[in-house]
Parts: sequence; structure tokens; C-alpha cells
Amino acid sequence: MRTRFILIDTSHAGNVGAAARALRVMGFDELVLVNPRQRGVLRTDEAIQRASGANEVLARARIVATLDEALDGISHLCATAMTPRDFGPPTRTPREHLTALAAQLRPPHASSGDASAGDAPAGDAAAEGTDGGVGFLFGPERFGLKNEDVYRCHVCLSIPTDPAFGSLNLAAAVQVIAYEWRLALGGFDVVPATREPVRADAQAVAGLLSHWEQALVEIGFLDPQAPKKLLPRLNQLVNRASLAEEEVHILRGVAKAMIDLAHKAKR
Repeated sequence: MRTRFILIDTSHAGNVGAAARALRVMGFDELVLVNPRQRGVLRTDEAIQRASGANEVLARARIVATLDEALDGISHLCATAMTPRDFGPPTRTPREHLTALAAQLRPPHASSGDASAGDAPAGDAAAEGTDGGVGFLFGPERFGLKNEDVYRCHVCLSIPTDPAFGSLNLAAAVQVIAYEWRLALGGFDVVPATREPVRADAQAVAGLLSHWEQALVEIGFLDPQAPKKLLPRLNQLVNRASLAEEEVHILRGVAKAMIDLAHKAKR
């Protein structure tokens, strides 16, 4: 599904760059700026720095003079606002609306068993035509969207924030909406670690415990004549930790440093 993020009258170049980064990490790349306040904002150092490598999003971004130009090809438009409008479209949370919208857009064979009655509350807004694409509309940093822009949208998305302090930075709001839409579309798999750590074998663990016993004796923490249960408890602790080979090397390095410092102090 084509997805477009539209920023109106943006003031700060840093927010443009940060928004580009937010889109890129969620797998989106279509950014349109409507009448940004700063000339050449897409090429500023601040925008490029805040994009943190999402340069292709900045390179593809378009600047247009009017909202009408930005909406070309978009058939389902979502406003973002902290407070609902008296005469505007229905106000819903991003997860509520976007989950229902994504379920409607999926082919019948791909729909999940739970995307039915549970998503019904957002059905009236999601039922609008979505043959073109989905657009998310964000207003300027200081004042948010104008009423007339909100009225053009099918739904107003309100991020559920603390009622006493609900003002989000523009780029942060873009990140939240991008995440929720990606989640509704199915999300990305978590990439597993490229290499699992090699667990230390019994011989390595025994060598570690022997080294630590020597170190604890050298610093005076362990009395070899009356060890009590310290060593068995250390053995249990190490076994519970299921140490990797690299971790054994680190702990043996600590033991060596303890021994060296003890010898130096005695000299």
C-alpha cells in the first residue's frame, strides 16, 4: 500500500531530517513538504545530520506549494491532532484505526481471524476508498493542523498521551504514526544475533574458579584455612550464569588484576 507522510509549513530543518529517519526505519520513503518555512530545507546540514543516514528519503522528498498537490494519488487521508475538532472527522487512536484499515486492505486470503468484529469501531472511516494510497498529515510545530485541513481527512488520529502534557515533537509524532502503521501492516521480523556466544566448558569454568580462589586469598577476602561455603557458592553462581567463553576471559582478567595489585601492595 502506497504510504505518504505530509508535513505542512514545517519550521525546523532538524524535524524534517528526523522525520526522514523515522520513515526509513519503518520502511517508508515517501515524504512531501507543503510550503516549508526554510528555503532549501532538504539540503541543509541540520536536516542531513538529523536524518542519520536516511539520505535516500531526503533525496526522494518533494516540496509543493499547496496541500492539493501533496494529496495527488491519495485516497485515504489521516490527520494528526492532539485534540478532536467539533465538526471534524471521527477521532481515534492510531492503533484502533490503522489496525482496522490494514485489515480491510489485506487480500481476503491474508486476513487474520481476529480482524473482524474487534475492528468494527473504525469501519466507517476505513470504508472510504483506498484504491490510491494512505496519507498522514502533520501540521506545523507551533500550532498543529488548521481546522480546514483536518476537515479534509477521513479520520483524526490522536496519540494517547498524558492528558496533562500531550504535546509531541513533530518528528516524534511522525515516528509513532509510522511505527503504528508498520505494525498494522505486519511489522518486520526481529533480526536474531548473527552469532550466538560459545558457552564455556567445564574445564574453563574450573580454571576460572581456581583463578578467583587464588585472587580472593591474595586480597585477604578468603581465608584458605577456613573457606566455609564461599567456594561452593561461587561455583553455583558461575553455573547459574552459564558463562560464555569471552565472559570467562573477562573474569579471569579481573582476577589477574586483583592478584597483581595485591602483590604490588605487599611490595
